[in-house]
Amino acid sequence: MLDSALRVFAARGYHVSSVDDVVSGARTSKSAFYEFFDSKEECFRQLLEQEGGRLVAAVLAAAETGEAWDHRDRMRRGIAAFVHACARDVRLTRLLLVESVGLAPAVEEVRRQIHGRFASMVEEEVRRAQEGDPFYAAVDPEVFAWAVVGAVNEATAHFVELGGEEADARRLVAGLCRVFAP
Repeated sequence: MLDSALRVFAARGYHVSSVDDVVSGARTSKSAFYEFFDSKEECFRQLLEQEGGRLVAAVLAAAETGEAWDHRDRMRRGIAAFVHACARDVRLTRLLLVESVGLAPAVEEVRRQIHGRFASMVEEEVRRAQEGDPFYAAVDPEVFAWAVVGAVNEATAHFVELGGEEADARRLVAGLCRVFAP
């Protein structure tokens, strides 16, 4: 059911989509839908939790493949993982960065939690880097972390909405890394 919801919400947008669209795509009934979800909004919220959680896990795993002492490389790996995941799956990008924005308080809470996990990862990396890296020593870790999250989200959404290709994703990653992990 969530796979159908992802397809429908990404293709048509949340507001235009209906429960009928979701159940039709899942080849099931409305009664089955309401066994799992209280509403279309609840379905969207659960979908955002699931897909956002997968994306956060992939970004964290990518960042952790870098050497513990090489904070810039770890930052680059995390940014690249995010951008490339969104470029590969436009549905995910539309869900996380377009359709969820300002949708409803419960959805906004999930979106904030997902972004908060990204920001916490960046903030932790910056704090560890501050002793030995003058670039990171000069910044407020919390402000820097949220700047990374905001910039990466907005730049990625813009890139994907324009129909960017893999070469463009590499260019976007390179540009973001020059700003946040030079």
